[in-house]
Amino acid sequence: MEPAAAAAGRLADNIAYFGRALRAAGLKVGPGRVVDAVEAVAAGGIGDRADFYWTLHALFVSRHEDMPVFHQAFRLFWRRRGREDKLMALLSPAAVPLSGGRRETILRRVEEALLQGGAPTAPPREERLEIEARRLASSEDVLRTKDFAAMSAQEMAEARRRIAALRLPVETVPSRRLVPAARGRRLDLRAMLRQAPATGGAVLPLRWLRARVKPVPVVALVDISGSMADYSQPILHFLHALGERRPVATFLFGTRLTPVTRALARRDPEAALAAVARAASDWAGGTRISANLHQFNRRWSRRLMAQGPVVLLFSDGLEREPDGCLSEEMACLQRNCRRLVWLNPLLRFEGFAPKAQGIAAMRPHVDDFRPVHSLASFEGLIAAMDSTEVSRRV
Repeated sequence: MEPAAAAAGRLADNIAYFGRALRAAGLKVGPGRVVDAVEAVAAGGIGDRADFYWTLHALFVSRHEDMPVFHQAFRLFWRRRGREDKLMALLSPAAVPLSGGRRETILRRVEEALLQGGAPTAPPREERLEIEARRLASSEDVLRTKDFAAMSAQEMAEARRRIAALRLPVETVPSRRLVPAARGRRLDLRAMLRQAPATGGAVLPLRWLRARVKPVPVVALVDISGSMADYSQPILHFLHALGERRPVATFLFGTRLTPVTRALARRDPEAALAAVARAASDWAGGTRISANLHQFNRRWSRRLMAQGPVVLLFSDGLEREPDGCLSEEMACLQRNCRRLVWLNPLLRFEGFAPKAQGIAAMRPHVDDFRPVHSLASFEGLIAAMDSTEVSRRV
């Protein structure tokens, strides 16, 4: 093979591995985009580092939130060493401004993604040892209480596995339908008369009825606005697992209300979340809580609330257009359900106080006010749903 052809082959292999690393870090990069990237680089050539950067950026980045991840992955994967590294660094694009905690999270997520599957050229030994030590430091207790927003790609995957393995509650209530039973308080006269010809009517064997029990349904209202972006995916994984044990009706809301019950009912969780993502078009946008609650109370309440469900409201309460109707809509929602549980990720802060106008209007109309930012918070929610008492947090 000629040197130029060999170099081109190595470049294509590295672009393919770079695409797999971006996919592991959370970007939507499929085989088609990798092929397009190889063809684009081959057609346009490599002028300098900036041209190469923006060529791959145009093909691999489709969402605004993916830009910091792509930048860090490009910087780590395509780095050069020595004097050449310093020269090429002058041509690299400006870094995307990030806060300290967000930068560390993205760096850790990208580093772990680059180590999955083995790189074409192995990194230095001391760098691998440093990353592995950092990964081993994450024990089960740390992962259990760690904020979803601070988790790396590998930790998020482990968190999803733990959510699927949670022992979820099955709260039941008696229904009006009666079923045969060995013992009971009500005689099944029809069954007794059907058995009468067997004994000539001299003896009637006792047959009993009891009330049939059914699981309490759940209605979930999930905020998918930009401020809830780090928590919406774990919440949907939890609702998918809960739906395997009891009926769950799920709605997403940001700037509009979107029912996704059928999409989330698929057996495969990844396929279910992909279907949910296609169903909603207002991901990571604004929040119109009052308007969405009004639409739910008007259109869906009569159909779903007749069964006395438990309503789980996943939202930080940061209403974009606060008005006087928000308190009325929350009061209407609480009156029509068995129990209204508000799960707010802002409760992870010790000094949290309901000072925002939307939160202050919503808070008096909930039966339970709980955090939802970690695996431990989901365990607390399960314990609350399994209990017959309603804990009211003052």
